[in-house]
Amino acid sequence: MVLNCQALLFGMDGVLIDSTPAVVRVWRQWALERGFDPDTVVHVAQGRPSLSTIRDLLPHGNHELENREVERREIEDLAGIVPLPGAERLLRSLPRQRRAIVTSCPRPLAEVRIAAAGLPVPDLFITASDITNGKPHPEPYLKAAARLGFPSNHCIVVEDVPAGIRAGKAAKARVIGFTTTSPVAELTAAGADWIGPGCANLALLASSGAGMDLALD
Repeated sequence: MVLNCQALLFGMDGVLIDSTPAVVRVWRQWALERGFDPDTVVHVAQGRPSLSTIRDLLPHGNHELENREVERREIEDLAGIVPLPGAERLLRSLPRQRRAIVTSCPRPLAEVRIAAAGLPVPDLFITASDITNGKPHPEPYLKAAARLGFPSNHCIVVEDVPAGIRAGKAAKARVIGFTTTSPVAELTAAGADWIGPGCANLALLASSGAGMDLALD
Protein backbone atom coordinates (compact mmCIF):
# COMPACT_ATOMS: atom_id res chain seq x y z
CA MET A 1 0.00 0.00 0.00
CA VAL A 2 1.35 3.46 -0.91
CA LEU A 3 0.51 6.45 1.30
CA ASN A 4 1.23 10.12 0.67
CA CYS A 5 1.67 12.85 3.27
CA GLN A 6 3.56 16.05 4.02
CA ALA A 7 4.96 14.84 7.36
CA LEU A 8 5.04 11.85 9.73
CA LEU A 9 4.27 12.47 13.40
CA PHE A 10 5.39 9.59 15.60
CA GLY A 11 4.38 8.55 19.05
CA MET A 12 7.46 7.37 20.94
CA ASP A 13 6.94 4.52 23.42
CA GLY A 14 5.57 1.50 21.61
CA VAL A 15 6.12 3.11 18.21
CA LEU A 16 9.85 3.83 18.06
CA ILE A 17 11.15 2.34 21.30
CA ASP A 18 10.22 -0.55 23.55
CA SER A 19 10.04 0.83 27.08
CA THR A 20 7.29 -1.52 28.20
CA PRO A 21 9.31 -3.38 30.86
CA ALA A 22 10.34 -0.11 32.55
CA VAL A 23 6.85 1.41 32.28
CA VAL A 24 5.24 -1.70 33.76
CA ARG A 25 7.76 -1.89 36.60
CA VAL A 26 7.26 1.74 37.64
CA TRP A 27 3.49 1.85 37.39
CA ARG A 28 2.97 -1.58 39.02
CA GLN A 29 5.05 -0.54 42.02
CA TRP A 30 3.26 2.81 42.26
CA ALA A 31 -0.13 1.04 42.08
CA LEU A 32 0.77 -1.51 44.75
CA GLU A 33 1.97 1.21 47.12
CA ARG A 34 -1.36 3.04 46.77
CA GLY A 35 -3.70 0.07 46.85
CA PHE A 36 -4.68 -0.06 43.17
CA ASP A 37 -4.84 -3.08 40.88
CA PRO A 38 -1.48 -2.99 39.03
CA ASP A 39 -2.77 -4.36 35.73
CA THR A 40 -5.56 -1.79 35.61
CA VAL A 41 -3.18 1.08 36.33
CA VAL A 42 -0.69 -0.04 33.68
CA HIS A 43 -3.48 -0.20 31.09
CA VAL A 44 -4.88 3.22 32.06
CA ALA A 45 -1.43 4.83 31.94
CA GLN A 46 -0.57 3.73 28.39
CA GLY A 47 -0.09 6.62 25.98
CA ARG A 48 -1.19 9.35 28.39
CA PRO A 49 0.73 11.94 30.41
CA SER A 50 1.46 10.53 33.86
CA LEU A 51 -0.15 13.57 35.46
CA SER A 52 -3.47 12.80 33.74
CA THR A 53 -3.39 9.23 35.02
CA ILE A 54 -2.62 10.35 38.56
CA ARG A 55 -5.40 12.94 38.54
CA ASP A 56 -7.90 10.29 37.43
CA LEU A 57 -6.81 7.73 40.02
CA LEU A 58 -6.15 10.07 42.94
CA PRO A 59 -8.65 12.92 42.52
CA HIS A 60 -7.91 14.26 46.01
CA GLY A 61 -4.18 13.54 46.06
CA ASN A 62 -1.14 15.79 45.72
CA HIS A 63 -0.92 15.42 41.95
CA GLU A 64 2.30 17.34 41.39
CA LEU A 65 4.12 15.49 44.17
CA GLU A 66 2.95 12.10 42.91
CA ASN A 67 3.87 13.00 39.34
CA ARG A 68 7.38 14.07 40.30
CA GLU A 69 7.87 10.72 42.03
CA VAL A 70 6.67 8.73 39.01
CA GLU A 71 8.89 10.81 36.71
CA ARG A 72 11.90 10.29 38.97
CA ARG A 73 11.40 6.53 38.95
CA GLU A 74 10.92 6.42 35.18
CA ILE A 75 14.06 8.48 34.50
CA GLU A 76 16.09 6.17 36.74
CA ASP A 77 14.70 2.94 35.25
CA LEU A 78 16.13 2.53 31.75
CA ALA A 79 16.81 -1.21 31.88
CA GLY A 80 15.65 -3.01 28.77
CA ILE A 81 14.83 0.09 26.72
CA VAL A 82 15.62 -0.67 23.07
CA PRO A 83 14.62 0.63 19.63
CA LEU A 84 11.81 -1.27 17.98
CA PRO A 85 12.69 -3.10 14.73
CA GLY A 86 13.06 -0.72 11.80
CA ALA A 87 12.73 2.47 13.89
CA GLU A 88 16.26 3.77 13.40
CA ARG A 89 16.29 2.96 9.69
CA LEU A 90 12.94 4.69 9.14
CA LEU A 91 13.80 7.83 11.13
CA ARG A 92 17.15 8.30 9.36
CA SER A 93 15.53 7.86 5.95
CA LEU A 94 13.00 10.68 6.43
CA PRO A 95 13.74 14.35 5.69
CA ARG A 96 14.37 16.03 9.06
CA GLN A 97 11.88 18.82 8.31
CA ARG A 98 9.11 16.27 7.68
CA ARG A 99 9.23 14.24 10.89
CA ALA A 100 8.50 14.82 14.56
CA ILE A 101 8.17 12.78 17.74
CA VAL A 102 5.09 13.52 19.83
CA THR A 103 5.15 11.85 23.24
CA SER A 104 3.20 11.93 26.49
CA CYS A 105 6.49 11.78 28.40
CA PRO A 106 7.90 14.95 29.97
CA ARG A 107 10.95 16.21 28.08
CA PRO A 108 13.65 14.95 30.51
CA LEU A 109 12.23 11.42 30.38
CA ALA A 110 11.73 11.49 26.61
CA GLU A 111 15.34 12.58 26.09
CA VAL A 112 16.86 9.87 28.30
CA ARG A 113 14.72 7.15 26.67
CA ILE A 114 15.65 8.22 23.14
CA ALA A 115 19.31 8.28 24.19
CA ALA A 116 19.03 4.87 25.88
CA ALA A 117 17.54 3.43 22.69
CA GLY A 118 20.28 5.01 20.56
CA LEU A 119 17.84 6.77 18.22
CA PRO A 120 18.52 10.13 16.53
CA VAL A 121 17.08 13.09 18.40
CA PRO A 122 14.49 14.77 16.16
CA ASP A 123 14.61 18.45 15.27
CA LEU A 124 11.04 18.66 16.56
CA PHE A 125 10.16 16.94 19.82
CA ILE A 126 6.72 17.68 21.31
CA THR A 127 6.50 16.36 24.88
CA ALA A 128 4.17 16.68 27.86
CA SER A 129 6.34 19.63 28.90
CA ASP A 130 5.25 21.56 25.78
CA ILE A 131 1.47 21.25 26.01
CA THR A 132 -1.51 21.96 28.24
CA ASN A 133 -3.73 19.07 27.14
CA GLY A 134 -2.30 15.59 26.64
CA LYS A 135 -3.46 12.74 24.43
CA PRO A 136 -6.27 11.90 23.58
CA HIS A 137 -6.68 15.68 23.17
CA PRO A 138 -5.53 16.82 19.69
CA GLU A 139 -3.23 19.57 21.02
CA PRO A 140 0.04 17.57 20.83
CA TYR A 141 -0.43 16.65 17.18
CA LEU A 142 -1.86 20.03 16.19
CA LYS A 143 1.19 21.70 17.71
CA ALA A 144 3.60 19.33 15.96
CA ALA A 145 2.00 19.89 12.55
CA ALA A 146 1.96 23.67 13.03
CA ARG A 147 5.61 23.74 14.12
CA LEU A 148 6.60 21.76 11.02
CA GLY A 149 4.53 24.14 8.90
CA PHE A 150 2.00 21.68 7.49
CA PRO A 151 -1.79 21.39 7.88
CA SER A 152 -2.54 18.54 10.28
CA ASN A 153 -4.85 16.89 7.72
CA HIS A 154 -1.82 16.55 5.40
CA CYS A 155 0.10 14.63 8.08
CA ILE A 156 0.09 10.98 9.08
CA VAL A 157 0.25 10.10 12.77
CA VAL A 158 1.87 6.81 13.80
CA GLU A 159 0.57 5.43 17.10
CA ASP A 160 0.21 2.22 19.10
CA VAL A 161 -2.51 2.91 21.71
CA PRO A 162 -6.09 4.20 21.57
CA ALA A 163 -5.32 7.49 23.34
CA GLY A 164 -2.72 8.41 20.72
CA ILE A 165 -4.91 7.33 17.82
CA ARG A 166 -7.81 9.42 19.12
CA ALA A 167 -5.48 12.41 19.49
CA GLY A 168 -4.38 12.06 15.87
CA LYS A 169 -7.91 11.67 14.56
CA ALA A 170 -9.13 14.64 16.63
CA ALA A 171 -6.34 16.67 15.02
CA LYS A 172 -7.80 15.70 11.59
CA ALA A 173 -4.70 13.67 10.69
CA ARG A 174 -4.75 10.21 9.18
CA VAL A 175 -3.45 7.55 11.56
CA ILE A 176 -1.45 4.34 11.26
CA GLY A 177 -1.98 2.07 14.25
CA PHE A 178 0.86 -0.31 15.08
CA THR A 179 0.07 -3.60 16.81
CA THR A 180 3.16 -3.35 19.02
CA THR A 181 1.12 -2.59 22.16
CA SER A 182 -2.63 -2.86 21.54
CA PRO A 183 -4.73 -5.50 19.76
CA VAL A 184 -6.20 -4.80 16.34
CA ALA A 185 -9.72 -4.48 17.75
CA GLU A 186 -8.69 -1.60 20.05
CA LEU A 187 -6.79 0.19 17.29
CA THR A 188 -9.75 -0.14 14.95
CA ALA A 189 -12.25 1.04 17.57
CA ALA A 190 -10.08 4.11 18.23
CA GLY A 191 -10.32 5.06 14.54
CA ALA A 192 -7.00 4.03 12.96
CA ASP A 193 -7.10 4.45 9.18
CA TRP A 194 -4.52 1.72 8.60
CA ILE A 195 -3.01 -0.96 10.81
CA GLY A 196 0.49 -2.39 10.51
CA PRO A 197 2.94 -4.47 12.54
CA GLY A 198 5.55 -1.74 13.15
CA CYS A 199 8.29 0.48 11.74
CA ALA A 200 9.93 -2.41 9.93
CA ASN A 201 6.86 -2.49 7.67
CA LEU A 202 6.89 1.24 6.84
CA ALA A 203 9.37 2.67 4.32
CA LEU A 204 10.02 5.91 2.46
CA LEU A 205 9.69 5.50 -1.29
CA ALA A 206 10.22 9.10 -2.43
CA SER A 207 10.28 12.65 -1.10
CA SER A 208 9.70 15.87 -3.04
CA GLY A 209 8.02 19.23 -2.75
CA ALA A 210 4.72 17.40 -3.14
CA GLY A 211 5.37 15.42 0.03
CA MET A 212 6.46 11.88 0.83
CA ASP A 213 5.36 8.58 -0.64
CA LEU A 214 5.49 5.73 1.88
CA ALA A 215 5.03 1.98 1.56
CA LEU A 216 3.09 0.23 4.32
CA ASP A 217 3.21 -3.57 4.24
